[in-house]
Amino acid sequence: MPSDTVTIALVQTSAQRDPAENLVKACGKIREAASQGARIICLQELFTTRYFCQTEDYDAFAYAEPIPGPSILVLQEIARELEVVLVASFFEARARGMFHNTSAVIDADGTYLGKYRKMHIPDDPGFYEKFYFTSGDLGYKVFKTHYATIGVLICWDQWFPEAARVTALKGAEILFFPTAIGWATTELSPEVRRTQQEAWKTIQMSHAIANGVFVAAANRVGIEDELEFWGNSFICDPFGQIMTEASHHDETVLLAVCDRSRIGYYRSHWPFLRDRRIETYGELQKRFLDE
Repeated sequence: MPSDTVTIALVQTSAQRDPAENLVKACGKIREAASQGARIICLQELFTTRYFCQTEDYDAFAYAEPIPGPSILVLQEIARELEVVLVASFFEARARGMFHNTSAVIDADGTYLGKYRKMHIPDDPGFYEKFYFTSGDLGYKVFKTHYATIGVLICWDQWFPEAARVTALKGAEILFFPTAIGWATTELSPEVRRTQQEAWKTIQMSHAIANGVFVAAANRVGIEDELEFWGNSFICDPFGQIMTEASHHDETVLLAVCDRSRIGYYRSHWPFLRDRRIETYGELQKRFLDE
């Protein structure tokens, strides 16, 4: 029977233009995390590429690959060797002309457990993801790994409480959020930068509190064209307390020990799931409640 305690790690790095180089770097960071005791390791969103969604460029479709595919085979080998669970985010080529922003989950014996396709796709200046990605159609997923039952949501998904709730209700003990978020390089106001970043942290900490789960968000760092990625990857406990967090600019392997037995403690003392009035929430299925 697996232990209630598991060490997880987030990999926060910058990205180069060569996907092969980024894959090699990620494998090195996975080894570094495993050597420090990590059993579940999450990479940042679209870790094999720079964040190409800043513009609408048909050439960028060449980055897409099938999931599972060649990169998954590489990760399966390293997962099997190190006996670690991996969460890895890719630009998925599903069919001719159809693509997704997808995270694959690989178990500690190298088994490919499945994938989650990003459900919420942004379309904003500097984040033109609707040009590239079809909205996910696999629903919200949990993966029963060797060390814990985990849920995976991706970047823009992190702003939607409903996504975290459904994933937690399916049994996720840890919510992983592979992420690529930053400031426009033209945004120089320290106050605007601070409030944007604090909002990003606060909404995810609230998912931990409302659902009684651990939350782990892995962001990237560095300046890529018009975006400065703010890093600050973090892990928080089921009460929303930050356990560990990375800097704004350094490449980092961030680790935390998660005691899954604490989930029951928090949920029994703050019984939000018990007290939900599920029969009153039907209106949430409407876009807006116009009179």
